[in-house]
Amino acid sequence: MMTESKAKPKAKGTSRASKPRKSATKSKSQPKAGAKAKPGAGAKRANENAASRLIDERIRSLGGWRAETLAEVRRFIHEADPDIVEECKWIKPTNPLGVPVWSHAGIVCTGEAYNQVVKLTFARGASLEDPRGLFNSSLEGNTRRAIDIQEGEVLNAEAFKALIQAAVAENLRSTRHPLLHEVR
Repeated sequence: MMTESKAKPKAKGTSRASKPRKSATKSKSQPKAGAKAKPGAGAKRANENAASRLIDERIRSLGGWRAETLAEVRRFIHEADPDIVEECKWIKPTNPLGVPVWSHAGIVCTGEAYNQVVKLTFARGASLEDPRGLFNSSLEGNTRRAIDIQEGEVLNAEAFKALIQAAVAENLRSTRHPLLHEVR
């Protein structure tokens, strides 16, 4: 007597093929062969170069004393910290070139040009020592401080570079994980 054998149905969800695929943006697994890699150092450099070009364009568009002042400040920033990263943030239709931003382990400062001043805003300025009294704006805040440079004013280059270096040091200090510090 022949009996009819029925194949045992597979339980739902046990086969890899039956599982829904995770979104590529949420996947934590290694990429498959042939898959595009995440942007690396080359893409990072390309973004930095694009930001530098936007800042160049911003400076050219200003013209006059404001362009000269912002270009000089930019040079001082790079002299103070060769590892500084240039970015353009807050790009919008009313400001298509964005705001020049200099970062190292976080925002160090921004550079904006207004009709009467070039304003350099330090993201953590309130926590920085300013022995030369460069900060002359946004003094009432708990976090930021700014330097307003008016036409004809000369920025103390050495004091400014020291302030940039102090801001980078503060960023590096504040981004360290407390559990990773050495116990002395």
